[in-house]
Amino acid sequence: MTKLSLGTAPYLLGFEQLERLLERNAKSGNEGYPPFNIEQTSDNSYRITLAVAGFSQRDLAITIEDRQLVIRGRQHDETEGRVFLHRGIAARQFQRSFVLADGVEVGEAVMENGLLHVDLTRAEPETVVQTIQIRKG
Repeated sequence: MTKLSLGTAPYLLGFEQLERLLERNAKSGNEGYPPFNIEQTSDNSYRITLAVAGFSQRDLAITIEDRQLVIRGRQHDETEGRVFLHRGIAARQFQRSFVLADGVEVGEAVMENGLLHVDLTRAEPETVVQTIQIRKG
């Protein structure tokens, strides 16, 4: 039995990029930290919420790279001169990636009570009907 992929299905023309996106997302190394929620806030809007306790606004960066929303966190080490008897709160860094569909735009990002909220909206696609003229060859 042969494996049928998106790029080889005869009626799915131009979807090779979708298959590459799925492979890239599977390899992105998104581990379980930090935990996050994705909620649909209306028919065309979403909110991603990451639990980023211990991170300040200056420790976080949000970018869009090749149709991926990338959220990075890196805490600055401010422990010089301090003596810990126990250190159970690790200062770790993270990177979370979310693949964005065409038409999805990133809105505002808000930090509130140790939670980072990133709002997304999806533009309502226009229905376009195009007539192709057939010429005699």
